[in-house]
Amino acid sequence: MCVPLVAPDQIECSRVLVRLLEAGDLPSLLQVNSNAEVTALLPYATWNSLADGHAWYDRMRGIEATGTALQFVVVSKSVNVAIGTCLLFHLEEASARAELGYVLGREYWGQGLMREALVGLLSAAFDRMGLRRIEGEVNTRNTASAKLLARLGFTKEGLLRQRWVVKGQIEDFELFGLLPGELRCDA
Repeated sequence: MCVPLVAPDQIECSRVLVRLLEAGDLPSLLQVNSNAEVTALLPYATWNSLADGHAWYDRMRGIEATGTALQFVVVSKSVNVAIGTCLLFHLEEASARAELGYVLGREYWGQGLMREALVGLLSAAFDRMGLRRIEGEVNTRNTASAKLLARLGFTKEGLLRQRWVVKGQIEDFELFGLLPGELRCDA
C-alpha cells in the first residue's frame, strides 16, 4: 500500500548517487539551471542567481512537506557535486502513482548518467516506496528525453495537446507511463 512519499536511503549507482536535496547543493545546481539550453524546454525559468535557487529550494521544501513530492539530486561520484535533479511529485496516494521529472547539467548529456540515476530511483520507487505507476510528461520537441523514457521501459500513452505554456509558448506534451515489471535496468 502506498503512503505519503517517504524517501529511500541514498541510492548508490555505478557513477552517481541519488539523494535528497540539501541547501548546500544550490551552488552546483545554479550551474545546471542557469544554462538556457538546459532549461529551454522546461516549464520553469532559467536561474539568474543563487537567489533563484533559494526560492526554488523553499518552494520544493514546501511541496515536500505535503507528502506528495520528493526532490532528489544526482551527484557525480567523480566530482562529488550535484550535476542534476530528479523529482517524484503529484503523488496520488489512493492510486499509488506519481509523476517523474528530471534535469541534467549540459556538460553531462549523452553519457548515460541520468539513465543510471533514474534506474536507481525508479527501482526504489516501485520496491521500497510502494508505487505501482509512474508517469512522465515530455515536451514533443524534447526528443532526447522521450528516447530516455523509452529506453527505461516507459510506454508512450498519448499526446496532451496544448498542455503547458513554456516560456510564453503553448506546447504539446507526450504522456509516458511505467509499471513495475516494465522497468529496463540494462537498456
